[in-house]
Amino acid sequence: MNWIVKLPFFVILMGLGAIAMLVPAAHGAIMDDFNAMRVFFYGFVLFSILTLIVGLTTAGYAPTNVARSQLIGLLSAFTLLPLMFAVPFYEAIGNTTYLNAWFEMVSSFTTTGATVYDTSGRLTPSLHLWRALVGWLGGLLIWVTAVSIFAPMNLGGFEVRATTNIGKGAAVSLSQISRIADPSERLVRYTLSLTPIYVGLTFLLWIGLVVAGEFPYIALCHAMSTLSTSGISPIDGLYYAASGFWGELLIFAFFIFALSRLTFSRGLIGEREQGLLRDPEFRTALVLIGLVTAGLFLRHFIAATDRQTVVSIQEFIGAFWGTLFTVTSFLTTTGFESHFWGGAASWSGLQTPGLFLTGMALIGGGVATTAGGVKLLRIYALYRHGEREQERLLHPSSIGGGGKEARRIRKQGAYISWIFFMLFALSIAGVMTLMSLTGVQFETSMVLSVSALSTTGPLAAVAAEVPIAYSGIPDVAKVILAAAMVLGRLETLAIIALFNPEIWRG
Repeated sequence: MNWIVKLPFFVILMGLGAIAMLVPAAHGAIMDDFNAMRVFFYGFVLFSILTLIVGLTTAGYAPTNVARSQLIGLLSAFTLLPLMFAVPFYEAIGNTTYLNAWFEMVSSFTTTGATVYDTSGRLTPSLHLWRALVGWLGGLLIWVTAVSIFAPMNLGGFEVRATTNIGKGAAVSLSQISRIADPSERLVRYTLSLTPIYVGLTFLLWIGLVVAGEFPYIALCHAMSTLSTSGISPIDGLYYAASGFWGELLIFAFFIFALSRLTFSRGLIGEREQGLLRDPEFRTALVLIGLVTAGLFLRHFIAATDRQTVVSIQEFIGAFWGTLFTVTSFLTTTGFESHFWGGAASWSGLQTPGLFLTGMALIGGGVATTAGGVKLLRIYALYRHGEREQERLLHPSSIGGGGKEARRIRKQGAYISWIFFMLFALSIAGVMTLMSLTGVQFETSMVLSVSALSTTGPLAAVAAEVPIAYSGIPDVAKVILAAAMVLGRLETLAIIALFNPEIWRG
């Protein structure tokens, strides 16, 4: 076991990716899809040998800066591992290009969920399972690395509460982390702590969906996609799901794990919290979900009243639930649409503006969760700063109060949150410009840029006036979007941290 831990982070991920290929191989054998079984088994053998060769080559390698090595390994994982994942996927399909297969794997591994294979029946069940599994593994990787790599370096949203510089060292408040000297030991520790939780939650949701009437294979894909917030579905979403309302209710309950890290990692990273209901991220999420749901629902309700449309109680409740579920789903950057999402539009005669869902996806979920976007903690810091500035306008001599941590969030936290927000906006502008140069229209490039950077692939189907198909964009644009997905998954600050001179000093 010790020699495995001493291997480079990227080599370990390569080995785990090779072993994961046995899952679709076994599924193909059960479903009599012998082509998928053979291709994925050969992929397992090929990449296991390649991992062994790379492992032997790098055996005994001791990096001068383990944190830097792990950060580079994480960047390499999201850029190079999809090349490996795409090989059996490409061979199993047979009538596609390797570029499309690679784009699909980047989208899955970054938990974006964008797909170029939007034609029904294009992929076999084993291939859909591989997409969902790759997304699920990407979500687990984010869970582990967020608290073992990003937290000590004050990245990924942890910089809002940090007392030291970004990319330099652990925050004082994260005392439990600062007492661990070796980042490799920290990585192993959190892997052993979080993996059983992640697997257990996925298993519980899977069993719950099966009990609700869903087919086991589809239930497993939806369970993995919910926990990883990838939104990958073998049946194009929840509209045709056999589990119906009860299945959506179960998935809705598990969205909570993308809203706050305290739901699964409380006490692991040494933060002093007083409960989930007092967590600023969770409370911010509740306010946003309530306001947007109420605004969208009242808009349809008022329009239906003007048209004198007769609405039954069942239709009323169904439309409200569809709005609540879909808004929450896009806030967590999952992107599942409720079966009842179109109910309100049918009796009001109005289409729901996709801008609302775009805004929710941009905000995103909680820090150290699988959700993408700007993150709720940064939005909370900006809100508290704005609130304090308004108080100072009315009462210039007032004292903000709230303690040392509240003052830090209102000042340094809001400052770095605003910097990140500007970097995020510049990233959207940059990706849009590059997309436009490939011939993609302005509205399409805007929606796809936001979708990639917020890791919310299904946004392309609902944000624009006409649903956007990823299969219809040029190959160069797919490469740009794939790079944007990696940037959105790792966040701009993590990439910038690699240019920090202190991280390159031995």
